[in-house]
Amino acid sequence: MAIDTTTSSAPAPAPPVGEPEPLGAPRLSTRDKLVLFVLCAAQFMVALDFSVLNVALPELGADLGMSRSALQWAVTAFALPSGGFLLLFGRMGDLYGRRKLFLAGLALFGAASLLATLAWDPASFLAGRALQGLGAAAIVPTGMSLLTTTFPEGPARDRALGISGTLLSLGFTVGMVAGGVLTDALGWRSTMALLTVFALIVLPLAPGLLPESRTPERPRLDVPGAVAVTGGLLSLIYALSTAADHGFGRADVLVTLVAGLALLTAFAVVESRSQAPLVSLPMLRRRTVAWGNLGGLVTFSMMSTVIFALTLYLQEILHLSAFRTGLVFGVQGILSAVAGSCAAKVIGRFGARRTLVASLAGQGLLIAALLGLDTHGWSVWLATAAVSLASMCHLGAIISYGLTVTSGVPDQEQGLATGLVTSTQQIGMTVGIPLLGVLATTSDDLMAGVHTVLGLDALIVLAAAALIGLGLRTRRTA
Repeated sequence: MAIDTTTSSAPAPAPPVGEPEPLGAPRLSTRDKLVLFVLCAAQFMVALDFSVLNVALPELGADLGMSRSALQWAVTAFALPSGGFLLLFGRMGDLYGRRKLFLAGLALFGAASLLATLAWDPASFLAGRALQGLGAAAIVPTGMSLLTTTFPEGPARDRALGISGTLLSLGFTVGMVAGGVLTDALGWRSTMALLTVFALIVLPLAPGLLPESRTPERPRLDVPGAVAVTGGLLSLIYALSTAADHGFGRADVLVTLVAGLALLTAFAVVESRSQAPLVSLPMLRRRTVAWGNLGGLVTFSMMSTVIFALTLYLQEILHLSAFRTGLVFGVQGILSAVAGSCAAKVIGRFGARRTLVASLAGQGLLIAALLGLDTHGWSVWLATAAVSLASMCHLGAIISYGLTVTSGVPDQEQGLATGLVTSTQQIGMTVGIPLLGVLATTSDDLMAGVHTVLGLDALIVLAAAALIGLGLRTRRTA
């Protein structure tokens, strides 16, 4: 049994953002490696869940009697709670114990995956997906907090976050490939069974390896803030997810979009007056937190949109099979893993801020290269090369934005910082396709629609790189 310890010591002073850190990460002990394995395996499992079901949706719908319009709920039912409850669960982990909430999330995720595997009708399947999302909302922020409080700021944390970020990106890609292979071989239920197996592997290992971690003080939970931000995120994610399939003209989309924005505005007002705010406004005013999270939001939302647009392009225009399409993204996954293994050294040499800006700029330029795609078969090579290299830059942005946001944050506020990091990640993966991807699906000319999506995507990423570079530039002292 793990010994309960309270994390109360402040981290050593960090070098200024953008300044190089010492080279050479220290060797990790066997126990550190096991802790890292448990935390990264849990994050990988959640990332896998975002994509493993995608290619199985047609078979799932036929088996359970779900209409094509209803199939979007297989994704939305997971995205709503996983994005909506992140900040709340991150703060609850700070106050009541990150290890406890992490273990509870793992148990819930495993049970929900089993329910989804055995689902007998649409309601039971969607209930399983919603409970998976709720479990993921507990796993992701507490897992990140346990990682950043277990590994001290500096080369050790850079290395740990590098591995975590690599597996996060790889999990999404592996899910796309594995989903097609499993569905063809064993049926759609095998995709949910895979997640059940992951949970059964990780859950027995976690209690004996992970120490308890929470803030030394026990302030009361900010209930009004929790209600406002959770309701706001749920409303916003619902509106954007539904708009992806039905457009922004539907009444429920407009109502929930307005309600979401109103609740998030109310949340900002509540937090400014709360004695124990869910999100510290001084933290949001930190340049590293604000600009770092913008970088995370842009890299996740825009890369998920590129993958969506390329999936349409490869299958609908070039008429590649699901297996061959998976191979394209498999190359992307391999190069992402290579980037992840090098990221800590690059960040150690050039600093998190420079790496974030350079990674976003590289991602934007390589997405712009995809504007050269046409209807000829040779374009598959351009698509493979450009998206794979863009994913390497994307991986660098993922790791460096996480380091930028959490750098210099005291241990007792790591749950707040990582809650923002993971909320940005989940919201980014959710909103990109509804905002831009719909331009491809609603266009009369799919090729023109894909080009429009890719062009806007590249423009947004390059503009963000320029703004973040200015926002995080080192201030000179007189």
